[in-house]
Formats: sequence, structure tokens, C-alpha cells
Amino acid sequence: MTTAWTADCVRKIKASHTPRIPIIKDYGPSSLETGRVYWDMWPIQDRNGFVASIHGRELWMALSATDRGDPSLRHFEAKIRLIELKSGNWFDLGDVLPDHAVDYEREWAGSAITDGEIVSLYFTAAGTSQCPGGYQQRLVESHAIIGPDGLPDEWTAPRASISELAPEYMLADAHEGEAGKIKAFRDPAYFRDPADGREYLIFTASLAGTSSDYNGAVGIAERTDNGWKLLPPLVHADDVNNELERAHVVYHDGSYYAFWATQNSTFAPGLNHAPNGLYGMVSDNLLGEYRPLNGTGLVLANPDEEPLQSYSWFVTRELLVSSFVDFRGLNGEPVPTDPGEANRLFGGVPAPLLKLTIDGDRCELAELVDA
Repeated sequence: MTTAWTADCVRKIKASHTPRIPIIKDYGPSSLETGRVYWDMWPIQDRNGFVASIHGRELWMALSATDRGDPSLRHFEAKIRLIELKSGNWFDLGDVLPDHAVDYEREWAGSAITDGEIVSLYFTAAGTSQCPGGYQQRLVESHAIIGPDGLPDEWTAPRASISELAPEYMLADAHEGEAGKIKAFRDPAYFRDPADGREYLIFTASLAGTSSDYNGAVGIAERTDNGWKLLPPLVHADDVNNELERAHVVYHDGSYYAFWATQNSTFAPGLNHAPNGLYGMVSDNLLGEYRPLNGTGLVLANPDEEPLQSYSWFVTRELLVSSFVDFRGLNGEPVPTDPGEANRLFGGVPAPLLKLTIDGDRCELAELVDA
């Protein structure tokens, strides 16, 4: 059953009652490479969704690119980097995947899980190698063995996870586009249902069969003996929002929590009072019906003083929330059109980790994990 995230829910969002993330005063300790930017993070998780300990190491992945002096260029050079969180510091361990002969241009966000011996990476293949700079998207996967040092090695050549489209989903095959307005078939997030052990990919999608330009959806595919099979979307935001990004599901206390990130700019006209934030819905069953968390769907938002300070929130089974530092110091102004000035305000590093607390249909900020 596909559940609608409706305009009525979004209209209930009031600035005075919006849960706010604390202002990020500094980026915290980091040993990441200078001259690079990092965004869209996720940990290597175990099959139950908890952050994995691999030979005592806590390994994460993030999109990364060389700092070209213009934050917008990073999306066209993105590769997945392996980073390690150790004693409160982030360390860059290099590109995750070796150079395989592939037909896509760059790597966008996904997820990674391990059973203790194998690491499976599910991610977005963006663009095409034949015609650079496009917005085409596919879900792909690669698998590695864990070496004695705890690091994944001997990655298999990336291959498509989804080979056949279902009628509920739009293709994301446009070459031309504009950030915030493109269609989606990306951000695969692994989920194993503890009720029956079945495996799924949750992902950012666009609803087919609609006349609205605002048709974001939370997609789902189930693993079968013949590979991943698309099911009807869990949630759609038809005529409400164009992009339900970094979509994923977390199981907690007998319920299923579908989370996504979205931006003020991707809401339909009349609804863009809603802030950049982490949103979500809850259900008693994985396939729905879902109810909006906190009555509106909004879980966390950036503070009024810094409405673009962080983005791309991702929640783990222990309710840990990661994100990256986006734009700070705008003083109420939009992101500068001058690339150099925009770059001066762009963070491009991991944001402080957050922790949620959940009580049924209520989901709120519990605490900062680091600062």
C-alpha cells in the first residue's frame, strides 16, 4: 500500500514548533584530506541496521571530490571514499572502489552492509561514460571480502541491482537537468525486515503517472531468487515535493520508520514554508500504511539562523543521525551565485553526529553525539 505524504500534513508545519538542530559552531576534529570536500555519508552497517564493528574498526563511506573552488562541481566528479571514525576523528582511507571499466560516469549515494566476512555496497551510478555531465541514475552494487586489517578488498565489478522498471516508477534518464528539479532513481538503502528476514532496498524515486512536477517518492525493491524486484512505493509526495532524498527505513520497537531528507526549494508552490530537514513516517508494517511523524512528517530542521547549515541526514538502527556541513554564514541571504564566494561558505565535511529519541509516532532530537 502506497501512502501519500499530503499537502495538509506539510501545511501544519509551524516555524515556532519546528524541532531545530543546534547551530554548528565548529566542524569538530577531523583528519580528512585537505583539498577535498565530503558529503552524503553512511556507515557500514550490520544486516540489522546497527553500525558495524569490523575487526574493531568503525568504517563509514561518503561522497567526495577534489575542491575545485565551486561547490556545485562536486556532483559531477563524485566518488565514494572510505572514511574511519576513530577516537572522535575522521580519517580518509581513499576511494572505496578500484577503477573498473564501467558505463557510468560517477558515484552517488547509497548504503553498505556486512555479515562480518563480506561487505556489500549499494549505490547510485550517475551519468554515462559516453556523454559526461548528465543526470541519468541507476541502482548498482558491488561486493568485497574483508581483509585481516578489517578493510574491504577485492571488490567485484559493479552491476545493476534493478534490471526491469515497474509502472509506478519514472525513469531517471534525462541528460539535461537542474539541481532540485531532476527526477530520481537513486540512494539505495539496504533493509532487512526482522519480522521475516526478507531483504529490501529502499531508495529515492519519482512517481509515474502524474501530471505534477512535484512527484517525489520512497521506492522499495525486494530481493527474490531472481534478483531485486520493484514493489509499489512506500510513500509518495505527489503535488507536494519533488525529492525525498536519502530515503531509508529503520526498525524500532516493533514499528517501521521511513526517513528522508528534503529541501525547502523542492516543495510545491504554497508549501515552501517547510524547512530543509529530516522527515519521516511510521507504520506497523513495512509496506504500510504510514503515518506522518510528529503529525507533519518533520523530524529535525536546521536552525532559523543557519537554515542551510547541514543536509543529507541518515538514521541508523541505534538512532544515530549523520549529515554533512553544507552552507553556513549566509545571514539570511541565498547561496551566492559567485562560485568563489559560495565555496567560502561551503563546509564539505561531516557534521556533528546527532541522536534521536522515538516514542511511537513522536520522533525528536535526543542529544549531540560529538561537537
